[in-house]
Amino acid sequence: MAELKRLHVDHAPAVLAFEMANRAYFAASVSDRGDDYFDRFTERYDALLAEQEAGRCAFYVLVVEDGSVLGRFNLYDIEDHSADLGYRVAQHASGRGLATTTVRKLCRLAAAEHGLRTLRAATAHRNIASQKVLTKAGFTPVGPADPTHLGGKPGTWYQLDLTLLNERGGPGRL
Repeated sequence: MAELKRLHVDHAPAVLAFEMANRAYFAASVSDRGDDYFDRFTERYDALLAEQEAGRCAFYVLVVEDGSVLGRFNLYDIEDHSADLGYRVAQHASGRGLATTTVRKLCRLAAAEHGLRTLRAATAHRNIASQKVLTKAGFTPVGPADPTHLGGKPGTWYQLDLTLLNERGGPGRL
């Protein structure tokens, strides 16, 4: 069984393995992180932990019993009770509802643990799977995303009002 855990220093080797194993798969739908990301992974990972400690972001990993990572689910640019959502799931785990289930769980955590009221997520037009995940989790399209947010690709911003979690039990079928 997979468990959503707050990113910790001990997750670094598993996160690096996850990113390396799925690099080509991710690059098919989102911009490639580039060689520099992998060459400077430790430095970048430490910076993520510092951002999380400062409260600007909240990073989560979906971990299985053996410690390997099935997905990353992030709340970033936390400000004024809102944040942007980003996520990625391993190729071998995709297509089984794992992303949708975990995004829903993160929505509840965003409201309950982080005091957030609004989440936004941008996805490229060609990333149909991500659009489906967001829609099933209760997000609605709110307008075009600047291609600079999506590695030069055209896309759409989606938004979710987290205050609806309390009013109707959650977005989608939480």
